[in-house]
Amino acid sequence: MCLILFAWRTHPRYPLVLAANRDEFHARPTAAAAFWDDAPQLLGGRDLEAGGTWLGVTRKGKFAAITNYREPPESAPPQDHSRGQLVTDYLLGNASPLDYARQIQANASAYRAYNLLLGDAENLIYTSNRRESATPVAAGIHGLSNHLLDTPWPKVCAGKERLAGLLREDRVDPEALLRLLGDPQPVPGSEPPVFDRALAPEWTTRLSFIRSPVYGTRSSTVLLIGRDGEVVFVERQFDPQGRAVGTCDQRFEIPVANVGYPRQSEHS
Repeated sequence: MCLILFAWRTHPRYPLVLAANRDEFHARPTAAAAFWDDAPQLLGGRDLEAGGTWLGVTRKGKFAAITNYREPPESAPPQDHSRGQLVTDYLLGNASPLDYARQIQANASAYRAYNLLLGDAENLIYTSNRRESATPVAAGIHGLSNHLLDTPWPKVCAGKERLAGLLREDRVDPEALLRLLGDPQPVPGSEPPVFDRALAPEWTTRLSFIRSPVYGTRSSTVLLIGRDGEVVFVERQFDPQGRAVGTCDQRFEIPVANVGYPRQSEHS
């Protein structure tokens, strides 16, 4: 039950503030976040089973993240392609967010249900193969779990409210965002879809952090892009007991001319 909380063009210092948990089966092999040996411009974790990533950023300031869209098992087509490859192909390509979103629509049915955020310094696009068109993301605070963007699930609403509180500070503290992502408490009113009722409640009702020996929060990631061009990327990895087992803390600069609050220039 992944969760991405983010603020787009809302904070005076950071055009992008993003905090995300990747929840996955512990048996799935994963490499911790780093700059990739075979793609040195890409920073992110790596799925060692299929080769893609769930969240990444490049030295040019392109970023992307994906979540699964939960639906009944019988609705899922055979998985022809890994959804993580959608993130990787965008980050390593030259297409703009909207152009890339339109390119993948023709082959969207080859993937199981997904939500995809595609961004650069000027634009942020949301697309899903469970809706008809790609959409520019409006300035504001948003939440994405395993349904459409800003679906008012209790955990999404609670997370957005807590993120808004952290944005009142002039500087956003990555550790404060990681603490938000590390909250293991159930959210009042949370209840999984009917077809997910057989899952363990702790998988579906927690605000963010899931601790389980089989499936749980594998990593928490904070991504900040500042108006001064600084990119802050902090990812913390966890074992099946929920213990932190490593942290990647990377900071680098992108050209200041690429960063700011221009008007959204792409339209769906």
